[in-house]
Amino acid sequence: MTRPYHVPVLAEAVTEWLRPESGQTFVDATAGGGGHARLLAQRLAPGGTLALVDRDPEALTAAQNALAEADVRVIAIHGDFREIASLLRSRSIERVEGALFDLGVSSHQLDEPGRGFSFRADAPLDMRMDPTRGETAAQILERMEEREIAKALYEYGEERWAARIARFIVEERRSRPLTTTLQLAKLVQRAIPKAAHPKDIHAATRVFQALRILVNDELGALRQALTQTITLLASGARIAVIAYHSLEDRIVKETFLRLAGRCACPPGLPVCVCGARSVIRILTRKPVVPDSAEIAGNPRSRSARLRVAEKLQD
Repeated sequence: MTRPYHVPVLAEAVTEWLRPESGQTFVDATAGGGGHARLLAQRLAPGGTLALVDRDPEALTAAQNALAEADVRVIAIHGDFREIASLLRSRSIERVEGALFDLGVSSHQLDEPGRGFSFRADAPLDMRMDPTRGETAAQILERMEEREIAKALYEYGEERWAARIARFIVEERRSRPLTTTLQLAKLVQRAIPKAAHPKDIHAATRVFQALRILVNDELGALRQALTQTITLLASGARIAVIAYHSLEDRIVKETFLRLAGRCACPPGLPVCVCGARSVIRILTRKPVVPDSAEIAGNPRSRSARLRVAEKLQD
Protein backbone atom coordinates (compact mmCIF):
# COMPACT_ATOMS: atom_id res chain seq x y z
CA MET A 1 0.00 0.00 0.00
CA THR A 2 1.32 3.48 -0.89
CA ARG A 3 2.09 5.59 2.15
CA PRO A 4 0.56 9.08 2.24
CA TYR A 5 3.02 11.87 1.51
CA HIS A 6 2.22 13.52 4.84
CA VAL A 7 -0.49 12.79 7.41
CA PRO A 8 -2.24 16.08 8.25
CA VAL A 9 -2.05 16.86 11.96
CA LEU A 10 -5.04 18.27 13.86
CA ALA A 11 -6.96 18.16 10.58
CA GLU A 12 -10.45 18.38 12.11
CA ALA A 13 -9.44 21.22 14.44
CA VAL A 14 -7.89 23.18 11.56
CA THR A 15 -11.05 23.05 9.44
CA GLU A 16 -13.28 23.85 12.43
CA TRP A 17 -11.23 26.90 13.43
CA LEU A 18 -10.63 28.25 9.91
CA ARG A 19 -14.31 27.80 8.86
CA PRO A 20 -13.72 27.64 5.09
CA GLU A 21 -16.80 28.31 2.95
CA SER A 22 -17.53 27.83 -0.74
CA GLY A 23 -16.24 30.60 -2.95
CA GLN A 24 -13.62 31.89 -0.51
CA THR A 25 -9.90 32.35 -1.12
CA PHE A 26 -7.48 30.56 1.20
CA VAL A 27 -3.71 30.10 1.30
CA ASP A 28 -1.92 27.01 2.56
CA ALA A 29 1.52 28.49 3.18
CA THR A 30 3.10 25.08 3.80
CA ALA A 31 1.32 22.92 1.26
CA GLY A 32 3.42 19.82 1.89
CA GLY A 33 1.75 16.86 0.25
CA GLY A 34 -1.66 18.53 0.28
CA GLY A 35 -3.15 16.76 3.30
CA HIS A 36 -4.66 19.85 4.90
CA ALA A 37 -5.19 21.48 1.50
CA ARG A 38 -7.43 18.64 0.33
CA LEU A 39 -9.69 19.07 3.36
CA LEU A 40 -9.83 22.84 2.92
CA ALA A 41 -10.62 22.44 -0.79
CA GLN A 42 -13.67 20.30 0.04
CA ARG A 43 -15.12 23.20 2.03
CA LEU A 44 -14.08 25.91 -0.46
CA ALA A 45 -15.85 24.14 -3.34
CA PRO A 46 -17.48 25.08 -5.54
CA GLY A 47 -15.87 28.21 -6.87
CA GLY A 48 -13.23 28.80 -4.21
CA THR A 49 -9.54 29.50 -4.67
CA LEU A 50 -6.74 27.75 -2.81
CA ALA A 51 -3.18 29.05 -3.15
CA LEU A 52 -0.53 26.44 -2.34
CA VAL A 53 2.88 27.74 -1.29
CA ASP A 54 5.90 25.55 -0.63
CA ARG A 55 9.64 25.89 -1.11
CA ASP A 56 9.98 22.16 -1.75
CA PRO A 57 9.11 21.56 -5.43
CA GLU A 58 8.53 17.85 -4.79
CA ALA A 59 6.03 18.64 -2.04
CA LEU A 60 4.27 21.18 -4.22
CA THR A 61 3.83 18.63 -7.00
CA ALA A 62 2.40 16.13 -4.49
CA ALA A 63 -0.05 18.77 -3.24
CA GLN A 64 -1.18 19.57 -6.79
CA ASN A 65 -1.74 15.87 -7.46
CA ALA A 66 -3.77 15.55 -4.26
CA LEU A 67 -6.07 18.35 -5.45
CA ALA A 68 -6.30 17.22 -9.08
CA GLU A 69 -10.03 16.53 -8.82
CA ALA A 70 -10.94 19.33 -6.41
CA ASP A 71 -13.69 21.71 -7.52
CA VAL A 72 -11.63 24.80 -6.72
CA ARG A 73 -9.11 26.96 -8.50
CA VAL A 74 -5.68 25.76 -7.35
CA ILE A 75 -2.73 28.14 -7.63
CA ALA A 76 0.61 26.42 -6.93
CA ILE A 77 3.50 28.72 -6.04
CA HIS A 78 7.07 27.54 -5.55
CA GLY A 79 8.68 29.89 -3.06
CA ASP A 80 9.65 30.70 0.51
CA PHE A 81 6.76 31.79 2.71
CA ARG A 82 8.92 34.63 4.04
CA GLU A 83 7.93 36.30 0.74
CA ILE A 84 4.27 35.29 0.95
CA ALA A 85 2.87 38.77 0.30
CA SER A 86 4.75 39.26 -2.95
CA LEU A 87 4.19 35.63 -3.99
CA LEU A 88 0.42 35.98 -3.66
CA ARG A 89 0.25 39.43 -5.18
CA SER A 90 2.21 38.17 -8.18
CA ARG A 91 -0.79 35.90 -8.77
CA SER A 92 -3.26 38.78 -8.28
CA ILE A 93 -4.29 37.69 -4.77
CA GLU A 94 -4.60 40.77 -2.56
CA ARG A 95 -6.81 39.37 0.21
CA VAL A 96 -7.47 35.92 1.69
CA GLU A 97 -10.27 34.65 3.94
CA GLY A 98 -8.06 32.10 5.65
CA ALA A 99 -4.41 31.08 6.03
CA LEU A 100 -2.73 27.93 7.32
CA PHE A 101 0.85 27.25 8.40
CA ASP A 102 1.86 23.68 9.27
CA LEU A 103 5.46 24.21 10.32
CA GLY A 104 8.49 21.95 10.50
CA VAL A 105 9.47 19.02 8.34
CA SER A 106 6.97 16.71 6.63
CA SER A 107 6.70 12.95 7.11
CA HIS A 108 7.85 12.44 3.53
CA GLN A 109 10.94 14.60 3.98
CA LEU A 110 11.87 12.60 7.07
CA ASP A 111 11.23 9.28 5.34
CA GLU A 112 13.09 10.17 2.13
CA PRO A 113 16.75 9.27 2.86
CA GLY A 114 18.23 11.40 0.11
CA ARG A 115 16.96 14.64 1.67
CA GLY A 116 19.32 14.31 4.62
CA PHE A 117 16.78 15.24 7.31
CA SER A 118 17.05 11.93 9.18
CA PHE A 119 19.80 9.69 10.51
CA ARG A 120 17.83 6.46 10.03
CA ALA A 121 19.70 5.86 6.75
CA ASP A 122 23.02 7.12 5.43
CA ALA A 123 22.54 10.00 3.00
CA PRO A 124 24.16 13.27 1.95
CA LEU A 125 24.02 15.83 4.74
CA ASP A 126 21.71 18.24 2.93
CA MET A 127 18.59 19.31 4.91
CA ARG A 128 17.48 22.02 2.47
CA MET A 129 13.71 22.23 2.13
CA ASP A 130 14.29 23.82 -1.25
CA PRO A 131 17.01 21.66 -2.83
CA THR A 132 17.40 24.16 -5.67
CA ARG A 133 19.00 26.91 -3.61
CA GLY A 134 21.12 27.71 -0.57
CA GLU A 135 23.87 25.92 1.32
CA THR A 136 23.59 22.34 2.52
CA ALA A 137 24.13 21.38 6.15
CA ALA A 138 27.50 19.89 5.15
CA GLN A 139 28.62 23.17 3.57
CA ILE A 140 27.53 25.19 6.59
CA LEU A 141 29.36 22.90 9.03
CA GLU A 142 32.48 23.13 6.88
CA ARG A 143 32.68 26.93 7.00
CA MET A 144 31.27 27.90 10.43
CA GLU A 145 33.53 28.61 13.37
CA GLU A 146 33.33 26.40 16.43
CA ARG A 147 31.62 29.01 18.58
CA GLU A 148 29.02 29.65 15.86
CA ILE A 149 28.22 25.95 15.61
CA ALA A 150 27.89 25.67 19.38
CA LYS A 151 25.60 28.72 19.50
CA ALA A 152 23.32 27.31 16.79
CA LEU A 153 23.09 23.87 18.42
CA TYR A 154 22.26 25.40 21.78
CA GLU A 155 19.76 28.01 20.56
CA TYR A 156 17.95 25.97 17.89
CA GLY A 157 18.26 22.50 19.38
CA GLU A 158 18.42 23.35 23.09
CA GLU A 159 21.34 20.90 23.16
CA ARG A 160 23.16 21.04 26.50
CA TRP A 161 26.28 19.41 25.01
CA ALA A 162 26.45 21.96 22.18
CA ALA A 163 29.99 23.19 22.92
CA ARG A 164 31.43 19.69 23.12
CA ILE A 165 29.66 18.59 19.92
CA ALA A 166 30.94 21.69 18.11
CA ARG A 167 34.48 20.85 19.19
CA PHE A 168 34.12 17.30 17.88
CA ILE A 169 32.79 18.62 14.55
CA VAL A 170 35.76 20.97 14.11
CA GLU A 171 38.21 18.20 15.02
CA GLU A 172 36.52 15.80 12.59
CA ARG A 173 36.63 18.17 9.65
CA ARG A 174 40.37 18.68 10.08
CA SER A 175 40.86 15.11 8.87
CA ARG A 176 37.81 14.66 6.66
CA PRO A 177 34.70 16.69 5.81
CA LEU A 178 31.36 15.86 7.38
CA THR A 179 29.26 14.83 4.40
CA THR A 180 26.71 12.21 5.48
CA THR A 181 23.92 11.87 8.00
CA LEU A 182 25.29 8.76 9.72
CA GLN A 183 28.74 10.29 9.96
CA LEU A 184 27.27 13.22 11.89
CA ALA A 185 24.96 11.05 14.00
CA LYS A 186 27.84 8.81 15.09
CA LEU A 187 29.98 11.84 15.87
CA VAL A 188 27.26 13.24 18.13
CA GLN A 189 26.95 9.90 19.90
CA ARG A 190 30.69 9.98 20.59
CA ALA A 191 30.64 13.60 21.70
CA ILE A 192 27.90 13.16 24.29
CA PRO A 193 29.00 11.02 27.25
CA LYS A 194 27.18 7.69 27.09
CA ALA A 195 25.67 8.15 30.53
CA ALA A 196 24.11 11.42 29.32
CA HIS A 197 22.45 9.97 26.20
CA PRO A 198 18.71 10.73 26.31
CA LYS A 199 16.52 7.69 26.92
CA ASP A 200 13.49 8.70 24.85
CA ILE A 201 15.13 10.04 21.67
CA HIS A 202 18.28 9.41 19.63
CA ALA A 203 21.30 11.33 20.89
CA ALA A 204 21.54 13.25 17.58
CA THR A 205 17.88 14.34 17.41
CA ARG A 206 18.40 17.85 18.79
CA VAL A 207 21.48 18.41 16.63
CA PHE A 208 19.60 17.45 13.47
CA GLN A 209 16.71 19.73 14.47
CA ALA A 210 19.07 22.63 15.07
CA LEU A 211 20.86 22.19 11.75
CA ARG A 212 17.57 21.92 9.84
CA ILE A 213 16.37 25.18 11.39
CA LEU A 214 19.71 26.84 10.65
CA VAL A 215 19.96 25.62 7.04
CA ASN A 216 16.44 26.82 6.22
CA ASP A 217 16.40 29.91 8.48
CA GLU A 218 13.04 28.64 9.68
CA LEU A 219 12.61 31.03 12.60
CA GLY A 220 13.53 34.16 10.67
CA ALA A 221 11.23 33.14 7.84
CA LEU A 222 8.38 32.46 10.27
CA ARG A 223 8.59 35.91 11.86
CA GLN A 224 8.38 37.59 8.47
CA ALA A 225 5.67 35.31 7.11
CA LEU A 226 3.25 35.69 10.03
CA THR A 227 3.28 39.48 9.97
CA GLN A 228 2.91 39.59 6.19
CA THR A 229 0.08 37.07 6.14
CA ILE A 230 -1.93 38.96 8.72
CA THR A 231 -1.76 42.07 6.53
CA LEU A 232 -3.29 39.98 3.72
CA LEU A 233 -6.23 38.73 5.80
CA ALA A 234 -9.65 40.17 5.07
CA SER A 235 -11.66 41.49 8.02
CA GLY A 236 -12.92 38.50 10.02
CA ALA A 237 -10.51 36.10 8.29
CA ARG A 238 -8.51 33.66 10.37
CA ILE A 239 -4.93 32.41 10.50
CA ALA A 240 -4.06 29.00 11.96
CA VAL A 241 -0.50 27.95 12.80
CA ILE A 242 0.66 24.49 13.86
CA ALA A 243 4.07 24.50 15.59
CA TYR A 244 6.07 21.47 16.69
CA HIS A 245 8.69 22.79 19.08
CA SER A 246 8.96 25.54 21.64
CA LEU A 247 11.01 27.94 19.51
CA GLU A 248 8.39 28.03 16.74
CA ASP A 249 5.49 28.15 19.18
CA ARG A 250 7.07 31.03 21.10
CA ILE A 251 7.37 33.09 17.91
CA VAL A 252 3.74 32.40 17.01
CA LYS A 253 2.54 33.27 20.52
CA GLU A 254 4.61 36.46 20.76
CA THR A 255 3.63 37.62 17.26
CA PHE A 256 -0.04 37.08 18.00
CA LEU A 257 0.23 38.92 21.33
CA ARG A 258 2.04 41.85 19.71
CA LEU A 259 -0.53 42.15 16.92
CA ALA A 260 -3.33 41.77 19.45
CA GLY A 261 -2.15 45.05 20.99
CA ARG A 262 0.16 44.02 23.82
CA CYS A 263 2.28 47.00 24.82
CA ALA A 264 6.00 46.51 24.12
CA CYS A 265 7.20 49.52 26.12
CA PRO A 266 9.80 49.05 28.89
CA PRO A 267 8.28 48.61 32.36
CA GLY A 268 7.86 51.83 34.32
CA LEU A 269 6.86 54.20 31.54
CA PRO A 270 3.83 56.28 32.63
CA VAL A 271 2.20 56.03 29.18
CA CYS A 272 2.49 53.73 26.20
CA VAL A 273 4.78 55.15 23.51
CA CYS A 274 5.24 52.06 21.31
CA GLY A 275 2.02 52.66 19.41
CA ALA A 276 0.62 49.21 20.13
CA ARG A 277 -2.77 48.61 18.53
CA SER A 278 -4.98 45.59 18.08
CA VAL A 279 -4.95 44.13 14.57
CA ILE A 280 -6.08 40.62 15.48
CA ARG A 281 -8.06 38.82 18.17
CA ILE A 282 -6.49 35.66 19.60
CA LEU A 283 -9.04 32.83 19.56
CA THR A 284 -7.03 30.08 21.27
CA ARG A 285 -6.21 31.15 24.82
CA LYS A 286 -4.16 27.95 25.08
CA PRO A 287 -2.88 26.02 22.08
CA VAL A 288 -5.01 23.17 20.74
CA VAL A 289 -3.19 19.82 21.01
CA PRO A 290 -3.84 16.35 19.55
CA ASP A 291 -5.86 13.89 21.60
CA SER A 292 -4.56 10.48 22.62
CA ALA A 293 -6.22 8.75 19.66
CA GLU A 294 -4.47 10.98 17.12
CA ILE A 295 -1.11 10.56 18.84
CA ALA A 296 -1.56 6.77 18.84
CA GLY A 297 -2.32 6.80 15.12
CA ASN A 298 0.35 9.36 14.22
CA PRO A 299 3.11 9.58 16.86
CA ARG A 300 4.73 12.52 15.04
CA SER A 301 1.72 14.63 16.02
CA ARG A 302 2.50 14.43 19.74
CA SER A 303 4.32 17.78 19.91
CA ALA A 304 1.88 19.74 17.71
CA ARG A 305 0.45 23.02 19.03
CA LEU A 306 -2.25 24.90 17.11
CA ARG A 307 -2.85 28.63 17.63
CA VAL A 308 -5.55 30.63 15.83
CA ALA A 309 -6.24 34.36 15.48
CA GLU A 310 -8.85 36.44 13.68
CA LYS A 311 -8.30 39.69 11.79
CA LEU A 312 -10.22 42.64 13.21
CA GLN A 313 -12.03 45.20 11.10
CA ASP A 314 -9.63 47.27 8.96
